[in-house]
Amino acid sequence: MKSSVKWLKITVSCPSDATEAVSDLVWVLSGVGVEIRPLPGQTADSITGFFGLGEAAAGEQPATAGSEWMERLSGELKRLYGLYGLDPPALTAEIIDDQDWATSWQQFFSAFEIIPGLVIKPSWEEGTCEGRRVITMDPGMAFGTGQHASTRLALSFLASFFTNPAGGSPKRVLDVGTGTGILAMAAALFGADQVMAIDNDPEAVRIALHNVRANRLDWNIGVSDRPLAEVQGRYDLICANIVHDVLVEMAPDLKRLLGENGRLVLSGILRGKQERHLEKVFAANNLKLVCTDHEEEWVAMYLTSA
Repeated sequence: MKSSVKWLKITVSCPSDATEAVSDLVWVLSGVGVEIRPLPGQTADSITGFFGLGEAAAGEQPATAGSEWMERLSGELKRLYGLYGLDPPALTAEIIDDQDWATSWQQFFSAFEIIPGLVIKPSWEEGTCEGRRVITMDPGMAFGTGQHASTRLALSFLASFFTNPAGGSPKRVLDVGTGTGILAMAAALFGADQVMAIDNDPEAVRIALHNVRANRLDWNIGVSDRPLAEVQGRYDLICANIVHDVLVEMAPDLKRLLGENGRLVLSGILRGKQERHLEKVFAANNLKLVCTDHEEEWVAMYLTSA
């Protein structure tokens, strides 16, 4: 019997320099795979995402069925393109029948080493990753599975604090804007005693909690929707992989929560103007930039108390 479940297929074209950021955004919103194709003769790519519509309502028109997704994606892309100084892109869309996307993507997604010594592995893949730490996570979940450069950059800094622990390994860790919980779980696997993961998105909290439990790390990771302003205590390490404007707003609270000789990792930042502005903002909050790391247009910053 043919499934009555429908999908909204949305395609957008973007300059190649913005492909990673746009594809990550589409993946975050859709929760399933993203298709990327180079556009012949252009320095641009075509990005297609698939958005679940559930079972099609009798007589419902495609424009009505997908209007909320179109409106949400258009708004998010407008903000993202603004960071690149680009005009908002045009979207094309069509309603398609269910093709069991989650099962289809199993053939494309396999275990990968996101940073040296840390592997992201889907639940269906058997075998061990000898000598490496493993986070089990499946595609098809909101907020991606860690492939974005900003996540890798933050993880690299985090891991270095445990593997080369000058000044001691972090014991208490706070992950702000946890998403799927990757940074929080990595901190626990590398040896943190207590980890708190917070996010203001209820869906992110639900997914992070699921992942933490699936990896049997709920004994030392707490997941909460508590606002940053209400978090108490002091932390040896704080990670915040969030966009520039939100990091600016959070600066006073991040300073308040950072313990003596604590380390702060900021990611989700675009190289150049955003990077320089954040350095000034956090310097004004008595947080000193130690070093930065870059991957393409993305940057992560490592700061300490001044």
